[in-house]
Amino acid sequence: MSITLFIILALLVLLIGYLVIIYNNLVAIKHRVAKSWANIDVLLKQRHDELPKLVATCKRYMGYEQDTLEKVISARNSVASASENQDMNALGSAETQLRNGLGKLFALAENYPELKANDSFQHLQGRISDLENAIADRRELYNDAVNINNTRIEQFPDVLIASRFNFKACDLLEFSEAQLSDVSVNTLFNS
Repeated sequence: MSITLFIILALLVLLIGYLVIIYNNLVAIKHRVAKSWANIDVLLKQRHDELPKLVATCKRYMGYEQDTLEKVISARNSVASASENQDMNALGSAETQLRNGLGKLFALAENYPELKANDSFQHLQGRISDLENAIADRRELYNDAVNINNTRIEQFPDVLIASRFNFKACDLLEFSEAQLSDVSVNTLFNS
């Protein structure tokens, strides 16, 4: 065996090894995005289960606020549908509607002292607020994973492997500008 043939085989083995490493890294990144999404989905389902309890508690005290309660349930259903379909654009929009509805609901609860004093309402309000914070944290982790994925599948030489094995870009989970700004209680009461 000549030394030239040995060098060519060694280089070929190194090249194949390098391509395998790139492929495995892309697979790991893809699974990190999926895991990040699954973490958000778990929290969305937990909140989805808590919202009817909150609305039922509020209905006993807030008879004149039926429109607000219906908007919260409608937004909840939109979030569930978008989540099930993993449609990040629709989910961002539905999340904005739901958070606005919850903000208005919690602001209106200030007008009902009996409701505010209700242990079940206080527990549910705290639980939903905790879930909201956890969703925001997980959203940040998800978007980081998506950014890493989208960057890697566009970089050379990763793009060669990504296009060959059909690795896809993922959508960021974004909320509207209104969602990112501070909530104005006056606006909630006047809408």
